[in-house]
Amino acid sequence: MFKKIIKGNKKIPKSDSHDPSSFAYGPPGARNSGAVSANVVVNHASRAGPTASGPNSGGSNPVLPPSGTIEPLPLFRDVPVSDRQTLFLRKLQVCCFHFDFSDTLKAPREKEIKRQTLLELVDFIQSGSGKITETCQEEMIKMVSVNIFRCLPPACHENTGQENADPEEDELYLEPSWPHLQLVYELLLRYIVSSDTDTKVAKRYIDHSFVLKLLDLFDSEDPREREYLKNILHRIYGKFMVHRPFIRKAINNIFYRFIYETERHSGIAELLEILGSIINGFALPMKEEHKLFLVRALIPLHKPKPIAVYHPQLSYCITQFVEKDYKLADTVIRGLLKYWPVTNCQKEVLFLGELEEVLEATQAAEFQRCMVPLFRQIARCLNSSHFQVAERALFLWNNEHIVSLIAQNRNVILPIIFEALENNISTHWNQAVHGLTVNVRKMFLEMDADLFEEWQRQLAEREAKAKEVEEQREMTWKKLADAAGEDMITA
Repeated sequence: MFKKIIKGNKKIPKSDSHDPSSFAYGPPGARNSGAVSANVVVNHASRAGPTASGPNSGGSNPVLPPSGTIEPLPLFRDVPVSDRQTLFLRKLQVCCFHFDFSDTLKAPREKEIKRQTLLELVDFIQSGSGKITETCQEEMIKMVSVNIFRCLPPACHENTGQENADPEEDELYLEPSWPHLQLVYELLLRYIVSSDTDTKVAKRYIDHSFVLKLLDLFDSEDPREREYLKNILHRIYGKFMVHRPFIRKAINNIFYRFIYETERHSGIAELLEILGSIINGFALPMKEEHKLFLVRALIPLHKPKPIAVYHPQLSYCITQFVEKDYKLADTVIRGLLKYWPVTNCQKEVLFLGELEEVLEATQAAEFQRCMVPLFRQIARCLNSSHFQVAERALFLWNNEHIVSLIAQNRNVILPIIFEALENNISTHWNQAVHGLTVNVRKMFLEMDADLFEEWQRQLAEREAKAKEVEEQREMTWKKLADAAGEDMITA
């Protein structure tokens, strides 16, 4: 195949080096598009993609080589230095063949030859034995593309038809061809991080099309593959500055689709992990583009049901923004309040944990802008019948920075939450919540005894007035009932 590409009259243009049609495979992410071409056969067991034939076929499941056509090639150290580039190309050619891993007894010899060849290629790149030529780089990226870009199989909920299934409870899927796929990813990673790799040359092959297909693969259900993809994309972002705006925009689009359309994606946590490092490197003053990303993508990520899967990474990204620019604290807190869960108690616990991290980085001026709606929500959490929600809300008073902010604004905050504290002490069923509430009440008493006693008096007056109104209401109903009874007797 490679002889025809290198020596033949029809040379594939560089611009088409990642074109799926060059290798006769469909675009990754076809699972999500809902459309499958006529020549695609999906096999859930082997993750087989389109089939194709011809000299340039390199799809996810091409026609397998006839038995005996793959033979071990010499080791790099066994050939003269002048012949190593040619041998490198020959080894790449061997690695373009695919095998059926759903059948462990099928072509075991050829599978092992390919595995050993991939190991040798990884060692050759990692050792820096010699700078590979531009032709070798082009063919290597083609080989990588042939191996990793494929149609992903339907997800568990697509197989069963259970759209409302919990993603956390989905069965773990492991890619059968991982013994080969792992080495292909390792080769790509070593190539990207190598000091011998010239970005001016490499960016011709690791282009926007290549990056998009990598991002499509983040929907793989195999966590090992997502981990490699995360490391590779992070390295590409660091090394290829020209791709940075494109990568951020492409990740943005994945988030939009996840939030507003599917609420299904396997790689949100990994993408957020990459973004955590990216946000950490943002220069100040922060660009408007980055602030829009926070408002339009990151904060709305609190809305989907499967937030527990990626919440630690999301919380880290949000906190990074506030630590970078403290003026964003008000925007973030109001965003959390906008998406605050109403009936999902476990989600409320996550929100309260994230809120504490954000408040830790919040300064007094920003705190004052949002404290009224914030503590109205916290008051509702204090009175939650779910003890974990109430307990997590009370834990906010264990944070010294938050307590100092509350103390500075006690005249506003205490009236909002005073009744909630008193209700907890008198009616909450959980002893731990009762004990924590007593401690918080004591803290307010020590902060400002006069203010505390004033609101205690006002609450007592309100309760007495409410009791009086209730008694009056009952008397009115009793009079109505008596009058209705007399009318019934008269009739």
